[in-house]
Amino acid sequence: MKIGDLARETGVSPRLLRYYEEQGLLASERPSGGHRRYGPEAPETVRRIRHLLAAGLPTAVIREVLPCVEGTGPDDAPALAACTWDYLRGQLAGVNERITDLERSRASLVALLDLSERTAV
Repeated sequence: MKIGDLARETGVSPRLLRYYEEQGLLASERPSGGHRRYGPEAPETVRRIRHLLAAGLPTAVIREVLPCVEGTGPDDAPALAACTWDYLRGQLAGVNERITDLERSRASLVALLDLSERTAV
């Protein structure tokens, strides 16, 4: 499959497909003409990459966990093998910590604004 065909099938631009390849997420072959050719599994791989990116994982992490992704589950979401669970739990814990920190910051800003508004009157 040519890059344009893969782009049309997945809705991902050729430029982004080349980026995925540069990051080691997607593989292609280059026959004598030099044009990229992707295997029949490429559309599924791109869908997996997109789901993992949507979950907030950086490409370096996706490169590590992508081999552990098995097929797709309901609604075409990647089905994750057990080898990724601990890592993803750690990522979730980090996100939760950042949310807690942001909530504290928000509460502090609300309190400062409230105090400022009361003293300004």
